[in-house]
Amino acid sequence: MLVVARAPARAAIQPDAMPEPPLTDTTPRPSPTENHLLINAYTTHPESPLLPVTRRIVDSGCNLVDARLATVGRDVSVTALATGSWDSVAKLEAMLTRLEREEGLKLVWYRTGPKQTQSNLLPYIVEVIAADKPGILFQLADFFDRQGITIENLQSTRYRAMQTGAEMFSAQVTIGVPANMHIAALRDDFLEFCDHLNLDAIMDPMKF
Repeated sequence: MLVVARAPARAAIQPDAMPEPPLTDTTPRPSPTENHLLINAYTTHPESPLLPVTRRIVDSGCNLVDARLATVGRDVSVTALATGSWDSVAKLEAMLTRLEREEGLKLVWYRTGPKQTQSNLLPYIVEVIAADKPGILFQLADFFDRQGITIENLQSTRYRAMQTGAEMFSAQVTIGVPANMHIAALRDDFLEFCDHLNLDAIMDPMKF
């Protein structure tokens, strides 16, 4: 008796079938130390929140990345950016809660992230002095905003001139100018703006 062997049937090919996703999740995860906490603390002069805030940052195991201290009127403010592991930042948040309750500091904090690098911005320093009048700072900020220029740092004050007693306004501003902007045209527009408001001002590149 002759037996004919049959070839195994081929599996049907489905052209629309998609490959199964890998079982391993390859999505990049943030580093355990990429947890940032921005802290703002306020006290009345001569008290300062600098020491208690920085002590809690150290005791929690976090690292201080950046900080600013300023006295405005009768109040002292500290802005601090801390970074650390998730557990360290959570511990710091708990310590700040106790600090606010026990020592009466005014505190605001929240989780944030690192500043994005903006290599297309050129840092420039702007200094303005003028007889004080309402709205100077607003008009400066409005000018740069309309030009698409960011304000990176700003300090302004109102004071009485020692020689004459006149009320004066002074501001030092660090701005980020887009690299594709025509600097000479920007400077001309800025000086025309200052002439219109009777402001004495300069705009120079930051040299460090």
